[in-house]
Amino acid sequence: MEITCSQCNTKLVVPDEKIPKDQIARISCPKCKNRITLDTRNASQDKPSGEEYSYDDYSDDHALEFFDEGAKIALVMLKANDERQKIGNALEALGYRCVYAEDTRDALGKLRFHFFNMIFLSDGFDNQDIGNSPIMNYLNRVPISSRRKIFVALMGERFKTMDDMMAFAMSSNSVINTKDVDRLNPILKKGVSENDKFYKVLTDTLVEVGKD
Repeated sequence: MEITCSQCNTKLVVPDEKIPKDQIARISCPKCKNRITLDTRNASQDKPSGEEYSYDDYSDDHALEFFDEGAKIALVMLKANDERQKIGNALEALGYRCVYAEDTRDALGKLRFHFFNMIFLSDGFDNQDIGNSPIMNYLNRVPISSRRKIFVALMGERFKTMDDMMAFAMSSNSVINTKDVDRLNPILKKGVSENDKFYKVLTDTLVEVGKD
């Protein structure tokens, strides 16, 4: 979608998948910071069924941020504490720009507005078990063409670090025990590398035929 700022006339091109459906959203112009309002409530779009959380009132001023092209973005979901700081430092050392969600509603809103290369979710985030997490339910409904481009890492006391069978059972790419937070950098580096190699043949083929 092409949007023109009413204040400075800057033309913005926003991918359709980043435009929230059936609601009012606000975008900050990256040039003059003018707030642009988008109303897509008349657009026809199937809404997810059985979803406990509504997106209608998600109108954070930074909902549509303009990241540098090619930037790797990570959504981090756990309580604000020393552990979160360590995880943020580890992800930034791997080249990710971190975005933090404060609760489940905030996380789901961000997932609708942005594409994230990395999803990092801690068991017990917002007092919810990962097995029943609305966040995981949302990710499990993402089309496979998009889901395979997202690296999902789960952390909790019940996990055995780098247990591939547990990761598969939890519909994630990697699981990490909380006690291994200080080793997070090499753990994620290895996991992301192996995941990239796994999908490389498929990705290269899709690029060749113009489907990726």
